[in-house]
Amino acid sequence: MKHAIPVEALSAAAPAMAEAVSTCVHCGFCLPDCPTYRELGAEADSPRGRIVLMKEVLEGTLTAAEAAPHLDRCLGCLSCETSCPSGVRYGELLSPYRALTEPDRKRNPVAKLRRKLLSNTLPSPKRFRVAATLGRLAKPLRKALPSALAAPLDLVPAKLPKAAPLAPVNPPEGERRARVALLAGCAQQVLAPGINHAAVSLLNRAGVEVIVPEGQVCCGALAWHIGDGPRAAAHAEANLAAFPDDVDAVITTAAGCGSGLRDYPLILAGTAQQAAAESFAAKAVDIAAYLATLELPAPPPLSKPLKIAYHDACHLLHAQRVRDPPRDLLRAIPGVELIDLPDPQLCCGSAGTYNLDQPEIAARLGAAKAELVRDSGADLVATGNIGCLAQLDTHLEKLGCDIPVRHTAELLAAAHACEL
Repeated sequence: MKHAIPVEALSAAAPAMAEAVSTCVHCGFCLPDCPTYRELGAEADSPRGRIVLMKEVLEGTLTAAEAAPHLDRCLGCLSCETSCPSGVRYGELLSPYRALTEPDRKRNPVAKLRRKLLSNTLPSPKRFRVAATLGRLAKPLRKALPSALAAPLDLVPAKLPKAAPLAPVNPPEGERRARVALLAGCAQQVLAPGINHAAVSLLNRAGVEVIVPEGQVCCGALAWHIGDGPRAAAHAEANLAAFPDDVDAVITTAAGCGSGLRDYPLILAGTAQQAAAESFAAKAVDIAAYLATLELPAPPPLSKPLKIAYHDACHLLHAQRVRDPPRDLLRAIPGVELIDLPDPQLCCGSAGTYNLDQPEIAARLGAAKAELVRDSGADLVATGNIGCLAQLDTHLEKLGCDIPVRHTAELLAAAHACEL
């Protein structure tokens, strides 16, 4: 029997969701920029089609189970928000919708196990390191496993770097110009700890003191992305308690994390913490966007010219609307030629846990993006998100292409240290 979502469940999220639904005029400008519509060609797998499906579920004329296949295939990349002339806030509809309907979802045992493994390992650097190590050992058994459990093994790197925890307080070089707090992230600490160290080095060089709150936890973006509202709220509340108020900014080095922090007012809507969440979210800023405000001196000229292809992480370009700062910073390196890849608005297929939840579509998107990188003539690829970095690395390797993928902060720090 079809039924509407209970009023009490909708109360906090309803205003933002209702506005997103009512703002859409179904003009179709989003269609060319929606990766799944381009891949599948189905109206139900487009932003405007999904808005109709969510509206019908919320009104009780369609069951959540009937709409689920199409909504599960949504990357949540928010490219549709950038291309929408009406200003539809699609993200303020999709994530709350997933959180509202998740308690009634029916999943098979393998899907339940995979979801539980992801929810309990990715947000914890210690557990994720153990899982990644076991994944490397399990790679030879990949063909014997169900596809839902085998897909994560493709993303496990051949080698993990040593753990490199950050100091709680990192003093600036010279006179202090600002004081910021750094969100350390989860998987990034395991897969690429050098990213945070590069960010701290750049900030210290610019006269910024960096503190790394010891009580911080996962930003909650992963839980929010997959519809686990209670877990996302718990992470948000823990971080509100851990991060001090007397900082000029909260710096993020992963686009997905930065977007997650900015969603805290939505995650904690209607709670006693909403005002604190709004204040906290207003301070969240990506490392490239913050560095661009500091007027860093240009690094020394490179010993030889370098072509760098810049890949826009969706949650940096679309969710945080940060496009020019990373490009400007990279172009300021003497000897760098920056290459913009075709279709920069299209997702690489990483999108949180998407390459694990929808491996076939994610693989097609990743392969297409890797081919663009290969054909660009670039020596290096720069990006601002650990998920994109891992996805591009995986698919470039499958193409037999040895173009390195690095975080923007890593390249900038290396240039300033004359190591690029």
